Amino acid sequence: MYRLPRCLVSLLALGALLLPTAVVSVIFPASAVAAPGDSTILSVRPLGGRELEVVVHSAAMNRPITLWMSHPGAGAPTLYLLNAVDGGEDGGPWTRRTDVAQFFSNKHVNVVVPMSGRASYYTDWLADDPVLGRNQWETFLSRELPPLLADRFQTTGRNAVAGLSMSATSALNLAIRSPGLYQAVGAFSGCTRTSDPMAVATVFSQLGVFGANAANMWGPPGHPAWTDHDPMLHLDRLRGLAVYVSSGNGGPGVHESLGAPDINGNPIKLADRMLVGGVMETFVSGCTRPLVDSLAAQRIPATVNLRQGTHAWAYWQDDLHQSWSVFAPALGV
Repeated sequence: MYRLPRCLVSLLALGALLLPTAVVSVIFPASAVAAPGDSTILSVRPLGGRELEVVVHSAAMNRPITLWMSHPGAGAPTLYLLNAVDGGEDGGPWTRRTDVAQFFSNKHVNVVVPMSGRASYYTDWLADDPVLGRNQWETFLSRELPPLLADRFQTTGRNAVAGLSMSATSALNLAIRSPGLYQAVGAFSGCTRTSDPMAVATVFSQLGVFGANAANMWGPPGHPAWTDHDPMLHLDRLRGLAVYVSSGNGGPGVHESLGAPDINGNPIKLADRMLVGGVMETFVSGCTRPLVDSLAAQRIPATVNLRQGTHAWAYWQDDLHQSWSVFAPALGV
């Protein structure tokens, strides 16, 4: 299947941020009905060292879900890392874009990365989507998967979840909507509003780039599901969790140079990073400041990293490293 270039996808997804209003024609979706059967681990394949490929049948989505897992042995907590808007299916997941395997190779924690979830917001959709199919990711990540991992890999029951860009919202929502399941949460470079008109327009535009209809996710604009999944309206439920929030300001940072490893002397890559990544992170910064201010106003402790820089994996690798010192104590490591 033909995939749009990253720069075009990014600019199209950004387009909604530039619109004062959004006109969306939708049909109110019917509720999706989960398929019968039990969720189960179908296979575990060693990849070398502590890395595993784990395939899990999700009863809620009635399909197999492939996970990458770093498993240190029995008696370890779990960190779930969620991919960006492509679900790791096009541009690459955490495992290809960062040093996640190496960084956690000597740490006593399970790291789990779903290798799919494109344009899903890792949430439970109200209806099946003609393009994406059935998405019941909240059910899978919060209710189906943890007991399976506990039984097979003897996890401790202490969990953290972190996401970047699109899935920064997902990570916050998972922590908010499953009290007690997660002890820590990270939101890296995300625009975590979902229910005001500009935010709704942005979500519709972002999913539309992938051919999906956001009305199948949370209903047409004005449906209660949009406010139910707006982290900004439920931040009080993060109280007691270890919280890490980050964002660049869109300006050149430490990774905007021809000598950066992921630029590798390519001026076209650098120009794309500066133009597309810079503009995107400028808008993300405008979303992150109200989140940070609201956390402070409600006296919810959070570790905040506001920096120079663009919307790029190099910064999210930095976030992964820096957030670990926040997550590890909460996980008991």
